[in-house]
Amino acid sequence: MNFALPRRTALLGAAATLATPAIAQEGPIRIGEVNSYSSQPAFLAPYRNAWMLVQDEVNAAGGINGRRIETIFRDDAGKPEDAVRHAGELLNNERVHLLAGGFLSNVGLALADFANQNRRLFVASEPLTDALVWARGNRYTFRLRCSTYMQAAMLVEEAAKLPPMRWATVAPNYEYGQSAVRWFKELLLRAKPGTTFVAEQFPALGRIDAGATVQALASANPQAIFNVTFAQDLTNFVRQGSTRGLFERRTVVSMLTGEPEYLDALGDEAPEGWIVTGYPSADIANPGHVRFREAYRRRFNELPKLGSIVAADTVAAIVAMLKKANSTETDPMVAAMSGLTFAGHFGEAETEFRAIDHQATMGAYVGKTALRNGRGVMVDWRYADGRNYLPTDEVVRTLRPQG
Repeated sequence: MNFALPRRTALLGAAATLATPAIAQEGPIRIGEVNSYSSQPAFLAPYRNAWMLVQDEVNAAGGINGRRIETIFRDDAGKPEDAVRHAGELLNNERVHLLAGGFLSNVGLALADFANQNRRLFVASEPLTDALVWARGNRYTFRLRCSTYMQAAMLVEEAAKLPPMRWATVAPNYEYGQSAVRWFKELLLRAKPGTTFVAEQFPALGRIDAGATVQALASANPQAIFNVTFAQDLTNFVRQGSTRGLFERRTVVSMLTGEPEYLDALGDEAPEGWIVTGYPSADIANPGHVRFREAYRRRFNELPKLGSIVAADTVAAIVAMLKKANSTETDPMVAAMSGLTFAGHFGEAETEFRAIDHQATMGAYVGKTALRNGRGVMVDWRYADGRNYLPTDEVVRTLRPQG
């Protein structure tokens, strides 16, 4: 028997189908997440924990117009070539709708180039190099974390107030370390003319000869040191520097050292009085952060790390973008990312992905290191809003020539 609908009824049904939100017509929204899980576990184990925490919260609340979010994780082991291979497999075999992640700056740049070549959205969570959004920035890449320029500017603001004029620097010899030193030197010379840099040490990432590095810095007799080492390199540098008296009567300004993943590892060897960027997770009292901290602690029986915040905010940004785009097609998602604002898990100012360079305004905490009950903590800290530590639009246009 023929149950064909009258023409008017059929047209109304077709119109109703077309009016249904595009994002609600298909299955799960799939995110391909590529990161250096095996090479940087201190940061990325808490990162993945928080990613799943926030993703589960979103799905429990109904997902995105009824569509669940699914994330397929891949470990690049800190190798750009592996990251690019995984990205290709995620797009071609797993059919993910967008890419996210990245830790090391050289890996982030490789993923950004891949995203640009393949015209797919890449939400870079952690890579800090400024080249990601400036010299090698592209239409498809957006970066969440405050960059080397931003953190250098935060630290220079403090360093310029201090007496030392003779500085030395130590940083890992790859894109992140080179970029951090470049900006710290340039910004400090601008803020305090007459400053001199008497030594630079660029040990290989993960393979620092801490004794030789400390000896070379001490031989230059600086009044202050700018440190950019992290993870095991930082632990070795602090241990040798303390043993050999490098830090006695010297100012130390240090990027990332206040992050729990690195400060906790130092235990009772944590230095005191260093000026650092970081994350005093136990002491931030605003309601937005407390809610996240307690949810994380209930699930994982520990305080969140900085990696936890970065992951939680990456998922929050992607969710806000998907709701704004109402699509999983690349062009609408890219358009939605430009100028996107969302509430981050620090519980501080809203974060915006700037249209001009795709850099987010996520900030950082600046303070000093101290020992408390045999472990390192941040004291005298303040939140530095990222939007206050970025160059003007006019300058950005010279740094990002392709617009």
